[in-house]
Amino acid sequence: MIAEPDDDGRVQSVVAERGPTVLRIALGGQLRKLRESKRITREAAGDAIRGSHAKISRLELGRTGFKERDIRDLLTLYGITDPDERERFLDLARRANEPGWWHRYSDLLPSWFGTYLGLEQAASKIRTYEAHLVPGLLQTPDYARAVLSLGSDDADTDRRVAVRQHRQELLYRVDPPVLWAVIDEAALHRPVGGPGVHRDQMRHLCKLAALPNVTVQVLPYAAGEHAAAGSSFSILRFSERELPDIVYLEHLTSALYLDRRQDLEMYLTVMDRLSVQSLPPDKSIELITHYSADL
Repeated sequence: MIAEPDDDGRVQSVVAERGPTVLRIALGGQLRKLRESKRITREAAGDAIRGSHAKISRLELGRTGFKERDIRDLLTLYGITDPDERERFLDLARRANEPGWWHRYSDLLPSWFGTYLGLEQAASKIRTYEAHLVPGLLQTPDYARAVLSLGSDDADTDRRVAVRQHRQELLYRVDPPVLWAVIDEAALHRPVGGPGVHRDQMRHLCKLAALPNVTVQVLPYAAGEHAAAGSSFSILRFSERELPDIVYLEHLTSALYLDRRQDLEMYLTVMDRLSVQSLPPDKSIELITHYSADL
């Protein structure tokens, strides 16, 4: 549920900085609590907006946009009649419907990745394991350009790099997410973009690892076999109770979003094991520094 703003509006600005996805989650959570406080079923709420219980569920989970007419009708059903209070809900709905920054790149991005960007911006904690490359949130522009050029070297490469750089701004915002990245040692050996680009990337990793909200670990060859061999993945956690953890698996032309309890438990267990098998953060940075010096 969204916090009430203080006198200078700082709380609201921090939440808004996390993008429209978290605003939808916040508004949906408030609507759910209003409905439950009145002991109204999802079916009855759905009838009030000429929809179904499934639509109410999507609205309350923040998984779809809001129509002002639906918000007005739900507020009436839930007994919210004060004009100022109704306007606060409607204003939040309008801001939640505003497109995220990534929509300007919609001609480049597949719909499944746009969904991920919204979730990434809203996450309070991001844990990621990368088997082959430096994770996107930690890439330099030159390293990103070399990676993106592998799939399609065209006139849009610069814009694709811009998307990646824009994503990385979340690491520096007022209330940044915690990023915990485990990188396979193989990625340190792969000179993406050539020795110079790779050296700068290694130094950039060390710089980012010094941020209080960023932890970098290296999974060394000496760890031997491990449960995630050959499979990169990310786990997103949100401060809003209305949204469960999500496991994100990306493929060349699609992606999977897993939120079933059994899937989450398995991937969290694997991630915990990887972290234990990896070098501690200080030793990881020593190894990355060593590689950058040898390039």
